[in-house]
This record gives sequence, structure tokens and C-alpha cells, in this order.
Amino acid sequence: MTISSFEALPLAAPIQRVLQELQYTTPSPIQAQSIPLLLEGRDLLGGAQTGTGKTASFALPILHHLLQRPAKAKPKSCRVLVLAPTRELAMQVGKSFSTYGKYVPLRQTLIYGGVGQHPQVQAMQRGTDILVACPGRLLDLIDQGHVDLSHVEFFVLDEVDRMLDMGFLRDVKRIVVKLPSQRQSLFFSATLAPHIVELAQGILRNPAQVSITPETTTAEKIEQQVCFLTKESKRPLLEQLLRGQANATQQKLTIVFSRTKHGANKLAKSLTTAGFPADAIHGNKSQAQREKALERFKKGLTPVLVATDVAARGVDVKDVGLVINFDLPNEPEAYVHRIGRTARAGAEGRAVSFCSEDELEYLRDIEKTIRMSIPRWDSHDWHEAALAERHLRGKSLQQPSAKKSPQGQNRHRHSRNRRAPQVAR
Repeated sequence: MTISSFEALPLAAPIQRVLQELQYTTPSPIQAQSIPLLLEGRDLLGGAQTGTGKTASFALPILHHLLQRPAKAKPKSCRVLVLAPTRELAMQVGKSFSTYGKYVPLRQTLIYGGVGQHPQVQAMQRGTDILVACPGRLLDLIDQGHVDLSHVEFFVLDEVDRMLDMGFLRDVKRIVVKLPSQRQSLFFSATLAPHIVELAQGILRNPAQVSITPETTTAEKIEQQVCFLTKESKRPLLEQLLRGQANATQQKLTIVFSRTKHGANKLAKSLTTAGFPADAIHGNKSQAQREKALERFKKGLTPVLVATDVAARGVDVKDVGLVINFDLPNEPEAYVHRIGRTARAGAEGRAVSFCSEDELEYLRDIEKTIRMSIPRWDSHDWHEAALAERHLRGKSLQQPSAKKSPQGQNRHRHSRNRRAPQVAR
């Protein structure tokens, strides 16, 4: 069963009141498919990216269930556990629960690293209704005896693909074994690759499955373009794009993606020197530094944010009009997450990707993942026609429906494992 309006949902009155205040009328595809199933108490395996309304799809039914089954959380315990891969995403999920639960008398706690643990320990002493946590810090507090997961009623694993990319598989498994067997479990991932489905099968019980495809969620309102150029030409083209943004009648914010933390720092510094105020966010920045940079970005004080993939997860800023992939990601799924930072909440956006010679393989993997050829933008001064032709020739040599040979699969898997420790966080 799917729904066509929020009013048609049997949600508790305090939640409907908030939805009316927020002027939420029509659910997104993931919400229309998921919420009725979750209200029925089903476990769920969901394939959906950020920017699809995914958080509301699980927060609304969970809040409803908590209201229908009032109970006081026991000391050091929680009734709801949401696991998120990054601090930013945990904070975003927590903010959503606060927004949707405005008229719901429930206690919420956030647990993540990068800050002192004492306030988090104090918050857990009396128990909490909703706990949103990152795996590493949560396990630290469990091992110290500050958190008890034996009373969890609802368990949400959010952005599982990114969690696995960051090496949290063992942590997730350690956390799952501490949960009670009687619970409702929700599992969300941008992609439902076989290894992710296999993990879900060990966590979920007879789950319903919903999936919002990448084509639906990323392409419709985002103008995607790729530029073929040399590495040396990336900076001048970037400045040209930023100059166009600054001179636009309706100025919007820009996120520039770098593959490394060092590259993000270097780029933000050089852009600021060139007259384009920019901040960088990545895993080496303290939580206070990242929050300050995001706040300045949201206010437009620094209209350019240079980010690594992991640091940008959970960044939900409605006025981002342009995403620039200064470096193409070496994981194709990251492309979907990156460009999803624009065209939020039904708005339109633009995503421009720079591709130099050593990134052609990354581009081919991305286009296979999203099942489309990204339109070429060649009307700029640094276009490399020979490079664009090489990309086209390389695609024509590939069999669209053919699977990689076992040797090719093994080589790809091993190379991914070699890169994993270098993922910028």
C-alpha cells in the first residue's frame, strides 16, 4: 500500500500538527512506500539516497509508535537506536527527530566522537527515548558500562553503504548482537549490492523491501555535466564557474568536492586568496570547526564549501545551487551522494564534474552505476577533445550487459581494499 497525502496516514495528532505547520502535503516516493509498512510493524530494507525524504520515512512512524506505546526509558537505555556513519549525519537525523517530534514529549540523545564524552554519559544516566549514534563512540560507552541496548524497540541502520566503506562492519555486528531479538529493524542504503543485502538478511526478519532508483533520485532536477580537461586546467575552470555563481542574479551556494583532506585544505585556502571565500570540512577538523564552517556556509558568509565525501554526509543545506566534483570519486556510489547535495526539497540544481586523464576509469564506473552518459560540457576554454574521444572509445569497447571477468572482479576488489584506509573522513 502506498499513500498520496500525509493526511491519509493514521499518524498521531501531534505529528499531523507538525506536518501541517511544515506544509508537508504530498509524501516523497520513499515515504509513500515505507511509512505504511512501518506503521504495520514490518522490518524494512530500503534503497534510497539522502535528499529523498528518507529520514522522515522512518522518523514519523517511529514517533507514532512511541506515542501509542508510552513507556519510560530505563537508566542507560534507549527505546530507539539509530546508527549513522558520521557526526554530521547523526546531527541531521537528530534535528529531524526534534522537528517532527516538536509536540511529542520524548527525550533524545546524540552520541558521536570528536567531542568530550562526559555530557553524553550524563544524558544516558537517566535513559533516553531516542538515541542517534555513530558506531565507534557508542561502542566505547557500551564497553565502559554507560549504555545498555537490551531494551531497544526500534533499530535503524542508516546509510549502510557508507558505513561499510568507512570500515564499520565489525562495529555494526558487535552492536547488533547486543540488541534484543524482539525489535523492529530498518535498514537503509543508497545501493542494495549483494554484500549489503547479505548483511541485511542477518539483521532483518521477513523484511519488506522498497527501492528508489538512482535515476529517479539524482537525475530529474539536477543538470549534470562533465568537463574533460587537464589537471592544470581545473583551477581556472573552477574559478570561472564560481565567478558565474557570484555574478548570478539569484546567488546560491556551492560545494566543491576534493578526494583528499589535504586537497580540500589547499583548495579552500587558494580560493579564498583568489577572492572566493571558502571553508574546508573533513575528518581532521574538530567538531567545533566543522559546525562553525557549516554555519558560515548556510548564512552565505563563505559561499563556497570544500568537502571530502565522508565529511559532507548529512550536510542538508537547501540553497546549494551548484556541486563541483573537482576530483571525481573513486567509488561510483559517492557520485550519487555528492550531487544529491543540490536540488534539495524539490529545487533544481547543477552538478559539474571535472575529468582528467587519470580519472577516465572513475567516470566509466560512475556512468555504469547511474545508467546514463553524463552530458559533456565543452564550451569552455580548457576542453580536451582528445580526452573526450578516448572516453567515448573506451565506452564503445565495453559490453553494456556483460559482467566483469572473475579476474577483473578480484582486481577491482583488491584495489578497493588498498584504497580503503585512505578514505578521507
